[in-house]
Amino acid sequence: MAENPLFRCMDGNEAAALVAHRCSEVIAIYPITPSSNMGEHADEWTAKGKVNLWGQVPTVIEMQSEGGAAGACHGAVMTGSLTTTFTASQGLLLMIPNMYKIAGELIPTVFHVSARCLATHALSIFGDHSDVMSIRSCGWALLASNNVQEAHDMAAISHAATLKSRIPFMHFFDGFRTSHEVSKITTLTDDQLRQLIDEDAIAAHRDRGLNPDHPVIRGTAQNPDVFFQAREACNPWYDKCPDIVAAEMDKFAAMTGRRYHLFEYVGAPDAERVIIIMGSGAETATETAKVLVAGGEKIGVLIVRLYRPLAVEAFLKTLPVSAKRLAVLDRTKEPGAGGDPLFLDVVAALAEAKRHVDVIGGRYGLSSKEFTPAMVKAVFDELAKADPKKRFTVGINDDVTHLSLTYDPAYHIESPLATRCLFYGLGSDGTVGANKNSIKIIGEETDNWAQGYFVYDSKKSGSMTVSHLRFGPEPVRAPYLIERASFIACHFQRLMDRLDILASAQPGGTFLLNSTFPAEAVWSSLTTQAQQHIISKKLKFYVINATKVAVANGMGNRI
Repeated sequence: MAENPLFRCMDGNEAAALVAHRCSEVIAIYPITPSSNMGEHADEWTAKGKVNLWGQVPTVIEMQSEGGAAGACHGAVMTGSLTTTFTASQGLLLMIPNMYKIAGELIPTVFHVSARCLATHALSIFGDHSDVMSIRSCGWALLASNNVQEAHDMAAISHAATLKSRIPFMHFFDGFRTSHEVSKITTLTDDQLRQLIDEDAIAAHRDRGLNPDHPVIRGTAQNPDVFFQAREACNPWYDKCPDIVAAEMDKFAAMTGRRYHLFEYVGAPDAERVIIIMGSGAETATETAKVLVAGGEKIGVLIVRLYRPLAVEAFLKTLPVSAKRLAVLDRTKEPGAGGDPLFLDVVAALAEAKRHVDVIGGRYGLSSKEFTPAMVKAVFDELAKADPKKRFTVGINDDVTHLSLTYDPAYHIESPLATRCLFYGLGSDGTVGANKNSIKIIGEETDNWAQGYFVYDSKKSGSMTVSHLRFGPEPVRAPYLIERASFIACHFQRLMDRLDILASAQPGGTFLLNSTFPAEAVWSSLTTQAQQHIISKKLKFYVINATKVAVANGMGNRI
């Protein structure tokens, strides 16, 4: 009997791992933020005896480094096993030698990556595309997911397409912004995954596995007389790969009703200004474009899903013929290059087609820097200028090289139907855990769509946390922080001495404060700034001594 598709609330890491564990026989792992949860989920499921699509419990092995994990994957796929791993940032770079070999030997596998900043002038645990862009010459297919639902769906499409194409796939989504965002999604059943994964392709993969009973030569050393020719011999597989991915997407759509394409366009059919982007920023860009188009703007957004192999013909067909100016947004920086990776690829594709369009390139979102609708609008506004900047940044104030675009922080597009809540707490005080439970209850037990995102300081325990919760009758497509909240809670009053917490409160909203002051002294304990916000915005003000309640109930600091 077929299982029923299920609405569940989970983060992007769990969404991807839920597919990867069921589609694999061997999973080699090594933890690195923000991908660690994928490996932890897989390890837990195997420990509990959870089986894959073929009734076997996948083998999960933790290696001593990311290089070891990649080596274990390489060895396993060489024997015909279905294999995966999870990684990010420097961990991905340590896998590069094995990744070159896996691609060179045309062995199918999928690596799931929660894309994260690489350490340059400083280390950052937060998200951008500098890691995934660093491996684009390895010969892997790169498939991007924009949100939690897509992290689930594209994981499945990756596992299906790699077996059909023999090209190894790197499925990636934005670290923290997607990997740690809790969202309501529709999960795939085992039956659906079995329909998607081609059993003949699995059999062919197993037949190619190294076997002492059927010896073959593999991984030789070659001299100049043959190496070049053999290297070019892989071209047909890469030429066919985009069509295979497109076919798997069509098969997926017929099965689930969720339709994806190699490139997707959202906006006015006669758009003259178009943004090209991939990853979670595409969600923000498309939602902003819809609002601007409704206001009469001739603009649009082209979303890149399959970044490698780059299907130039499909890209050109998706781009409106009316487009006169393009802004290509990269979430990485290549110092000294003529342009960042996606920008250069777009310019090359247009040149090859002899299509004359003005193209400018911008950077955004490095190390999880905010990317909001106001910033998207600033890019469209820049494209409308008589002489737009050829290279720009958005989201920072660049007072060194003056590349940044100015934007109006008061510009908002969020639906008035959505409830938006902010919770300020301390790491390990229970705030984040409680809010994760709340958003899952709202998403799974009601008809509301829900989203939860949790901002941690990199020092984690004992530092400030901010929980951003959205829910309402419409799907939530807002991968950026809440700037206007109808409910704000402060779980540690001293935070108000150094932060203007109530600046984000909407007029008529609600403010809940955890305070150890007696009721008659609470008002005088507030800063003048906070008092002014409460009065001018007519906030409903509630106070609880949750610290006292927690101690009385043996909960320690779990307020």
